[in-house]
Amino acid sequence: MRALSAAAGIVETVNDELPERHDMTGDRHDTTQRLLEWAVADLEIPGIVAEAKDADGTWFGTAGVADLTTGARRGPGEYLPIGSAGKAFTAATILTLEAEGRLDIEDPVNKWLPGVLDAGGYDGDRITVRHLLSNTGGLFATGLAPELVSGYASRSRFAEHRLRVWTMEDLLKLAVSQPPVGQPGERFVYANGGFYLARAIIERVTGNTYADEVERVVIGPLGLTDTYVRPEGDTGFRGAYPRAYSTQFYRDGVDPAAVTSENWESMMEEPGFEPLDVTVFDTSWEPASLVSTTGDMIRFIDAVAGGGLLPPEQQRKMWTTVSTEGSGWLPHTRYGLGLFELDRAVTGGRVVRGVAGSYWGHMFCALGTPDGEHTVVFHTNTEAKSWDLIFKIAEAELGM
Repeated sequence: MRALSAAAGIVETVNDELPERHDMTGDRHDTTQRLLEWAVADLEIPGIVAEAKDADGTWFGTAGVADLTTGARRGPGEYLPIGSAGKAFTAATILTLEAEGRLDIEDPVNKWLPGVLDAGGYDGDRITVRHLLSNTGGLFATGLAPELVSGYASRSRFAEHRLRVWTMEDLLKLAVSQPPVGQPGERFVYANGGFYLARAIIERVTGNTYADEVERVVIGPLGLTDTYVRPEGDTGFRGAYPRAYSTQFYRDGVDPAAVTSENWESMMEEPGFEPLDVTVFDTSWEPASLVSTTGDMIRFIDAVAGGGLLPPEQQRKMWTTVSTEGSGWLPHTRYGLGLFELDRAVTGGRVVRGVAGSYWGHMFCALGTPDGEHTVVFHTNTEAKSWDLIFKIAEAELGM
């Protein structure tokens, strides 16, 4: 199986090669542990951890290794880049500012960032803050921008550009570097560019840094002592962490501009290359660039899924969802503001809410029920190999 994942999400190519679903009888944590071992054995994931919380307390499981060289095992309390799961922190911050009367999510972008979106065919008077947070503004899939992808497309180019720092000016230009893919509000297209703009709006409205505002309204109130926004240029961690590995590369010499949705698989490296250690990697191009732990993210997803952080009106807005069908993003989902809800047709009618992110060397996912009764968080130290892992773990832990 081969999959291409980036800031734009994940393109899964061979779902039909996955094994039949596991027998879900017996203890749910035993089943989850078997899934972790399956992920290492069958999906070629170096190491995976999962932490779950239910009425009986917390459970932690692991398989594989944190370091392919030393063989060190993965363990609890690791500091983990959470990728696009950080979009939920941005959305929660914007919605808190709305509750404080400092902005309205129906404000046009031009109210706060005059002229920034008036380029490349976009209209900052028609695209609202809500559009940015729901990926419905018509912005193109920023994670596939040639300026971004080409810098990391092959092993040699990754080595050359891995420490590049992307400034906010760079990111805002990237957001409008390709034409619109639709009218505002027309459809869902997963676009990091909207969250670059949202970050800039937070700083314009408050006069504070994005990191300071996320700390003030999300991290501090929830007591997320092991969660932080990475400072610009920081590629380290504040404590123990797993090494990160990637096989997500085109062959050397491939021109990313020549890659299409039809031919991309033929452009990828041939199977059999050793994973590249991508632990030291500047992630300033990420929409949020947050680091957290599985324990902290259990508290976070419980709060945003169930209403423990935002006032009722903003909570309702966060979970007013749009369909992602046909977008090429995570299947069987509806998207709110920075988060998703699994389609109840695949959950047996149960409401399951979550966040996820994948890029070179990391996949992160947190899922929970709005009543706070059950939550599960997992991380792999390589990019997503299959969306199916999310659904298998959700089925095992949440009883889908």
